[in-house]
Amino acid sequence: MSNFTNSISYPFRFVLFLWIVFLFEYFSGFTFAILGIFPRDREGLVGIALAPLIHGSYIHLLSNSIPLIILGTVLYMFYNQIAGRVFFLGYFLTGVFVWCFARPSYHIGASGLVYTIAFFLFFIGLFRRDIPSLMISIITSFFYGGIIYGILPSEPNVSFESHLFGALIGACAAFAFRNSKKILKRV
Repeated sequence: MSNFTNSISYPFRFVLFLWIVFLFEYFSGFTFAILGIFPRDREGLVGIALAPLIHGSYIHLLSNSIPLIILGTVLYMFYNQIAGRVFFLGYFLTGVFVWCFARPSYHIGASGLVYTIAFFLFFIGLFRRDIPSLMISIITSFFYGGIIYGILPSEPNVSFESHLFGALIGACAAFAFRNSKKILKRV
């Protein structure tokens, strides 16, 4: 399997699963939103594992799907040695922080994961200071630099907390993995 095909397969399968969950919810008429993260509530703990799989509308899902496929492919293509760990941290640790510190409301969607990957890709080049990583950081900033505004409260129905904690986790992961040897895979 080619490097690109292998790299896109992980994010593509994840996004495909998100669409299957959404379509099941849509056609069954049942809403999974109550399985999202509800901060500081014992029943809301299940949302740490399930919230990234649940989306409120096809627009919400689409707005997470495209960056997950693009940024996820870049993550797995160039940083395949640590990509699974970055993905895991973004998926679960974002949920833990949202559960601990966010507003009391149901938080759903994979945007925390999108922010983790984007901010990891932003910062890894700055921390590693090698040319390929810097180029990836610059390109990511060029195409996704506008998402920085998503970490600020703007709309009451948008979980800026997921965005904020995902961004912090991505930046911290970049710092933590900055000295890892052989994390940048040459294409």
